[in-house]
Amino acid sequence: MDISAQIVHIGIVLGVILLSMTLHEAMHAFMGYFLGDDTAKAQGRLTLNPIKHIDPFMTILLPVILALTPGAPIFGGAKPVPFNPNRVRYGDWGAALVAIAGPLTNFLIAFLAFGIGVLSGVITSQGVEATLVGQIIMLTMSVNLGFFVFNMLPIPPLDGSRVLYAFAPEAVRRGMEMIERYGVMVIFAIVLIASPVISQIMITCMNAIISLFTALFSV
Repeated sequence: MDISAQIVHIGIVLGVILLSMTLHEAMHAFMGYFLGDDTAKAQGRLTLNPIKHIDPFMTILLPVILALTPGAPIFGGAKPVPFNPNRVRYGDWGAALVAIAGPLTNFLIAFLAFGIGVLSGVITSQGVEATLVGQIIMLTMSVNLGFFVFNMLPIPPLDGSRVLYAFAPEAVRRGMEMIERYGVMVIFAIVLIASPVISQIMITCMNAIISLFTALFSV
């Protein structure tokens, strides 16, 4: 890939990430508000303004590094939307709904991107059309599937851990609470130490989801 193609590639990736992570975090905030917690609204996070959600490392630097790494899945994150689990309805299950709202939004975006690609003829049984539109559709799908799979890993402080917490036994909950105290440091450790393993898990899961999409749209 030459320099100009790389610039276009990174530009599309960053555009997709800004849109996708804004919707991801906004849906956390909207779900929390819907379930009775106005913490995110009080802190200005109940918004579609991407500036309110950007994290320099997770939203920009990490995805760009991954975009320049051949074969690596692209994932990242944003500033976590604050919410008070004691104020949402349905207790731990309400907190799980707040957590899963973000990743499910990414899953839906990926599904819609694939569907638009099929209906427009950009995605066929022969593959993806080698055009700018095809590149945008594929990156939109792959980035959002990456966000979905990565955030659903049941590792604190990722969203999947909050879903697991809802039905985990007390001993597991205590362990998760201890890990969650270290927040972003856990994400750094995952990226730096367990990156090959996490990448393989993500690629396997993403390929399985793409196979599901392919079957649903009969491509």
